Amino acid sequence: MPENNSPDLSLFYDILLTMERIDAPYMIIGAFAGTVYGLTRVTYDIDMIVDLNDEHIRALADAYPLPRYYADPEMIRNSIRMGIMFNIIDSSRGEKADLLPLTMTSDYVCAFENRVQRTAEIPGVGSFDVWCAQLEDVIIGKLLAWTEGRSRKHETDIYDMMVHHYLDLDPEVSKSLEETNIDRQAEKMGSDTLYLWESIKGAAQEESRSY
Repeated sequence: MPENNSPDLSLFYDILLTMERIDAPYMIIGAFAGTVYGLTRVTYDIDMIVDLNDEHIRALADAYPLPRYYADPEMIRNSIRMGIMFNIIDSSRGEKADLLPLTMTSDYVCAFENRVQRTAEIPGVGSFDVWCAQLEDVIIGKLLAWTEGRSRKHETDIYDMMVHHYLDLDPEVSKSLEETNIDRQAEKMGSDTLYLWESIKGAAQEESRSY
């Protein structure tokens, strides 16, 4: 029998449902958000930004009680205050979900204000409506990550999303994309990043014309 190497995302899915139930603002970013914009790379990393008040924190801790779960409310409060990542742990399954507070960096604030609800496909679970960053903000985040680490995966992720954009497969999303804003942000990141961005745009436009 073939081995199933796909990770179990049930904890992340359950946290998404909990965020909706307790009316806690959140936003999916990174590669997983990119999958709703045409990113074809299979990704199991779900990066989630949250904006929690004390009522949300208490409700979250109540939803994941000891001894099975670890979601210490004081730890969450301290993480939000210090602007550092915190996690929820399911000890029975050995799963851990990392959550990023909105206080972690000012770069998240504008993107969070512009978040949109989209349908995402969660491997092993199915489709689910989530709050995620807009395409423009996902690309800017990918460019920033490339600037910091020069990882090839960010190049290919942006390329996939831009081909999808130029093919106009989702007219509403394509219409909302402000390339000039990405141009400005890429320029701020440095000449190498701006060159990469311009190269990706050109290659993606050429690829879209071949369809």
